[in-house]
Amino acid sequence: MEASATETILITGGGGYLGCRLGCTLHKMGRKVILFDIHNPIQQVPDAVVFIKGDICNYSEVEAVLRNVDCVFHLASYGMSGREQLNKKLIEDVNVKGTEHVIQTCLNNGIPRLLYTSTYNVVFGGQVIKNGDESLPYLPLHLHPDHYSRTKSLAEMKVLEANGTKLKKGIGVLQTCSLRPAGIYGPGEQRHLPRIVSYIENGLFKFVYGAADSLVEFVHVDNLVSAHILASGALTGGKNHIAGGQAYFISDGKPVNNFEFFRPLVEGLGYKHPTIRLPLRLVYFFAFLTEIIHFCVGRIYNFQPFLTRTEVYKTGVTHYFSLQKARKELGYNPQEQSLIEVVKWFKNRGHGRKISRFNIKCFIWDVIFLMLLSAVIMSWLPVVSA
Repeated sequence: MEASATETILITGGGGYLGCRLGCTLHKMGRKVILFDIHNPIQQVPDAVVFIKGDICNYSEVEAVLRNVDCVFHLASYGMSGREQLNKKLIEDVNVKGTEHVIQTCLNNGIPRLLYTSTYNVVFGGQVIKNGDESLPYLPLHLHPDHYSRTKSLAEMKVLEANGTKLKKGIGVLQTCSLRPAGIYGPGEQRHLPRIVSYIENGLFKFVYGAADSLVEFVHVDNLVSAHILASGALTGGKNHIAGGQAYFISDGKPVNNFEFFRPLVEGLGYKHPTIRLPLRLVYFFAFLTEIIHFCVGRIYNFQPFLTRTEVYKTGVTHYFSLQKARKELGYNPQEQSLIEVVKWFKNRGHGRKISRFNIKCFIWDVIFLMLLSAVIMSWLPVVSA
């Protein structure tokens, strides 16, 4: 089956940042678009774009919405960052069971194309990777430092294993593929950037960590939307189903130090970029203690951890990947992007450094930070016997 301008597209997790951007782009291309999510869209979408509220963990709701659909973009996931990473049950239900529901419904309803949005984490767990490619094996499940990455690996495996499975309704087989994007950014991104800006404005962005020459990758939302559309086309007969059963790393193609990447955002909002650099192991140990504390008191006070262990690895350890396969098989060509629009977006919403003689809130956080840092350093240092 070849893609056509009249086809119907369904996007799970369609209420999120990427889902809305992808849905609006497909709508402009003339597709009929259905957004399916447990939450309302985070931004305004055209009236012609249909939004259906539902839970991917509920099979009957998934089965009901996946009818008369030509292609599914499965974006829905849970537990990517912050305290969400510590809710193992919900992560399992959404990422694994939800994916199983989508696959089964595609087969039952004769939907010929399924594209899964995965993550770098399926192969990365804190080890250095330079210019890796899709031939890298999955990271052994027991080595994942967080449940999100583990379940995303399981879900991707299930999606790719389903490729070529005979459809129970209609004719043909199910064609599937997976995209593994780097960290997503762009104006209006709601998962990572607001948290970073909050740390900056509250005086918590006091240090960087890891080697100064460590490199990671990011992907602008527009480049990622382009990759999704190209991949869906590469699952059709018109492209000889070249993407069927395949995974692709997707980024802007420009490895960069994590903290240098965010320098334009920090300085663009009127703040100084930190000059203190801490050892990666020390920060990892701090994140580990934070997770233990959350485990002990999370049911009473579900606070937002400053950092989790996975976030420390993802931001402080070199890992970047080749785009050669995506370029060759999908025709993916990332466009030049920057954080300029992101800075403008935050400034237009009142963010940025305010002129003030004394900020009591920042002062209190400075004191707390110094106390915590001192405690971590003391506990991290080896005990000297008499």
